[in-house]
Amino acid sequence: MMKWLHQLRWKLFVSHFIIVLMAYVVLLAAANVLTSLGWTSFAPLTLGAAAAETGQIHSGVTNEAVALQEQFQSVVQQSLLISGFAALTAAVLVSLFVSRRIVEPIQTLSNVSRRLAQGLYRERIYLQADDEIAQLAQSVNQLAEALDQTERRRLALLADVTHELRTPLATIGGYMEGLVDGVVSANPATFNLILRETRRLQRLIEDLELLSRVEAGQLPVVARAIDLRSVLEAQIAQFEPLFSSNQVTLSLDAPEQLPQVWADPDRVAQVLINILANAYRYTPAGGQVTVQVSTDDQEVRVAVIDSGIGIAAEHLPHLFERFYRVDKSRARNSGGSGIGLAIARHLIYAQGGEIWAESDGIGKGARFIFTLPLAPQMATIRLEPIASVDTVEAS
Repeated sequence: MMKWLHQLRWKLFVSHFIIVLMAYVVLLAAANVLTSLGWTSFAPLTLGAAAAETGQIHSGVTNEAVALQEQFQSVVQQSLLISGFAALTAAVLVSLFVSRRIVEPIQTLSNVSRRLAQGLYRERIYLQADDEIAQLAQSVNQLAEALDQTERRRLALLADVTHELRTPLATIGGYMEGLVDGVVSANPATFNLILRETRRLQRLIEDLELLSRVEAGQLPVVARAIDLRSVLEAQIAQFEPLFSSNQVTLSLDAPEQLPQVWADPDRVAQVLINILANAYRYTPAGGQVTVQVSTDDQEVRVAVIDSGIGIAAEHLPHLFERFYRVDKSRARNSGGSGIGLAIARHLIYAQGGEIWAESDGIGKGARFIFTLPLAPQMATIRLEPIASVDTVEAS
């Protein structure tokens, strides 16, 4: 078969043409059969019977009837031929038009899909229609947008990781070269500085590994009915000496009797560590940090409220994106990697809760709030790790 016969455009045309042609042939054959039966079987017999009874019709009438039949058949055939030709012409034109309207959008979809497979994620399809093909085009556009966002996040992550690794490596390399050249003294202070940068590099790598596992849903989150107050008290007791050394008051504001929550205590503790570490970094001496707990019929809400430097409104939506910093230089000097809040976000989502940040502005402190669901009456359900559907990069 010729190559063009395998194209959808010509398949549609041939199918339409065959349907019209078959209808035309059937119509022509049926017309011929019916006209023959009508004139030769019924009309002549009826006229012959009348002639035999009355004797008023002569044999010439039969010849006239035959001539009339042939004339009628000729007129019918000519009419069918003309109307059939007109129908075929109209069918060809309509088929070509319909085929074009169907095939061209499909060809566009195919071309865009091919370019998306090649990594050109900015490609889009624009169709002025509201049919199923337009809906398919919209779905392809949504897929392209998701791929484009994923690619941009991947490139941003590579740039951020490269930047974060470059700083400690440059510091370590500089001091090592100084030691080799004799420019830097080989004393405990120098070795402690190199050790501090090495540990910072190690923490960054561990955080990246943990974040990748959390985002992939590979970090085990096993929820059960737990006493949240005991988890909060344990973390506050752990952080209290550190806050006291910075002259910051750390306190717990929670009811004595808290309902049990459905969560993983280790993961809740990890979330608290990340949030309290942020509060410690950005709350100046003489400030106060309060862990406040409230409940309702569905969940328990935990808010870590500090009197620190505050956060501008434009930064609030991005705080949980990985590597995002309100002040990059300050966060880097204080040891923050910009990953802790991203980890906290995914861990809370994996336990069926929500997490967000609030602030009244610069110099007015901040509130980091997360929720956890209440434990069911019969705690027999096991919560498996959940991979977040919202893949916006967290920080």
